[in-house]
Amino acid sequence: MSTVTSAAGCLAANDWICGEYVRSRAQELTEATLQHVWITAASVLIGLAVAFPLALLVRARPRLAAPVLGLTTVLYAIPSLAMFSLLLPLFGLSAALVVTGLVLYSLTILVRNILAGLAAVPEEAREAARGMGYGPGRLLWEVELPLALPAVMAGVRMATVSTVALTTVGALVDYGGLGTLITTGLKSFFKAQVLTASLLCVLLAVTADLLLLWLQRLLTPWTRPARTPGTLIRGAG
Repeated sequence: MSTVTSAAGCLAANDWICGEYVRSRAQELTEATLQHVWITAASVLIGLAVAFPLALLVRARPRLAAPVLGLTTVLYAIPSLAMFSLLLPLFGLSAALVVTGLVLYSLTILVRNILAGLAAVPEEAREAARGMGYGPGRLLWEVELPLALPAVMAGVRMATVSTVALTTVGALVDYGGLGTLITTGLKSFFKAQVLTASLLCVLLAVTADLLLLWLQRLLTPWTRPARTPGTLIRGAG
C-alpha cells in the first residue's frame, strides 16, 4: 500500500523520475514514439531517394556541384521555424509539412556523402569492370555503389540521428512525436513528462544508429577486420 502511495506521490510531487507517470501514460508515450519513428524513417528514406539522383547529376555534370551543394547548405542553415513557415502555404498544418522540412534538411548530409563515396571508388576497379564489358548502369549498381556503401551508410546514419533530433521541432505544428510531449511538458513544467520523453528521444537516436551500423556491417562484410588464424600460445610456467 505504501509503495503504491509512494509511486502515485511522485506525480503529486512533480518529481523528475516517476514510474507512475510511465505506467499511467504508457499509451500516450507509445503513440508519440511511433509517430517519431515513422516521421524520421519517412524523412530519411525520401531524403535518400532525392539525394541519390542529385548526387548522380552532380557527378555527371561537375559544373552543377557548386549550385547544388550550395543550395542544400543554405536549406540546412534555414531555422526550423522559418522553414515550416515557408512550407505552410503548400502543406498546411500536417505531417507532410514536417516530413518535407526534414527531407530538405537531410539533403546536405546525404548528397555530400554519396558523392564522397562514389569519388572514393578506385579507378582501377572501374577500369577492370569496363574491361569485362560492364556498361554505365551495371558499373554503377554492381561495382561503384557497393564500394561506396560505407560512406553512403555513414551519411544515412548521420542524417538519421540528426532527423531524430529535428523531428522534435515538429511540435510547432503538433506533429513532433516525442517533441510534442517535451514541449507541452515544458509549458506546464511537468518534470516527469519532459525527462521521460527526452530520454526516449535519446534512446531512439542511439538505437537507430546501432541498427544502421549493424546493417552497414552486414552489407559490407569486406570492411570488417580480417581474422588471422592461429592459437594463443602461453608460455609454460
